[in-house]
Amino acid sequence: MSEGKALKFRGDGKSPQGKVGPRGAYLADPALVDVVNMAVTLGRPLLVKGPPGCGKTRLAGAIAHELGLPLLEWYVKSTSQAVDGLYTIDVLRRLQDVQLGERFPLTHYIKFGALGNALRAPSRCVLLIDEIDKASMDFPNDLLRELDEKRFTIEELDEDRLTKRERAAGFRKTYEAKTMPIVVITSNDEKELPDAFLRRCLFYYIEFPEPKQLVAIVKENSRGLKLAASLVRRAAERLRDIRAVGGFRKEPATSELIDWVQVLHHWGIDLDEIGKDVPLDGLPHWDILFKHRQDQQRLARHARGSDRGA
Repeated sequence: MSEGKALKFRGDGKSPQGKVGPRGAYLADPALVDVVNMAVTLGRPLLVKGPPGCGKTRLAGAIAHELGLPLLEWYVKSTSQAVDGLYTIDVLRRLQDVQLGERFPLTHYIKFGALGNALRAPSRCVLLIDEIDKASMDFPNDLLRELDEKRFTIEELDEDRLTKRERAAGFRKTYEAKTMPIVVITSNDEKELPDAFLRRCLFYYIEFPEPKQLVAIVKENSRGLKLAASLVRRAAERLRDIRAVGGFRKEPATSELIDWVQVLHHWGIDLDEIGKDVPLDGLPHWDILFKHRQDQQRLARHARGSDRGA
């Protein structure tokens, strides 16, 4: 518990040495800062939800950067199983080696996953379990034991048969965490998560940034440019107008706004060219805010008035 209290997430995007990360500063609102520090202190996983582009996935990296801790990442797929995050055994390679007359111990084929490495780590680290709702309904509950007990067992290993070399390399049948990793779990709400899993997590919903925070994020992530504050504010306002159209496959978010503002700056776009009276599809370079052609077409139709109220 004392170790948890010693770590303090500030949400200013700066490392212990005062440096901003390679992807720019992650500015967290005060409520998010509080819940991160609660999760650190209590040793509980933090479940984060929110709209695409709100910074769910980047949060774990921001925590690791600010606290000066290693970051381990587990990107969940529809085929993922809980044991994959702990360890996998390359059975196919082992069979091929046997067919070729090669004989290696089982430990030769064991590969630890992100969760396994987090629980084996000699010191505290940050673990990201990204998009947990992509996996099966059983997946979250299958993680409960390891997250609760902070330990896991390699069932296929025989402790008594481990050689001195394997023991020296750190292999054992059961691993128990010396310190609880800081676990950040993200979900896109594609499916409901089990109540038993939710009870063990702290929860936070990251809303899309308010205008003032959005402006601060853009400026913080464009430090090398002398951006006019009025340009950033106006672009943020117009982004909110675009997002209000709704119905997009992927709404433009913070990263798209940063790119757009930097393009407007480099191209010397005048403030009047992105004014309130300019139609959305008349905004300079508005198309770079979207990742899908159908979203570009939707905005163009909306600006022409052909699908309003649809």
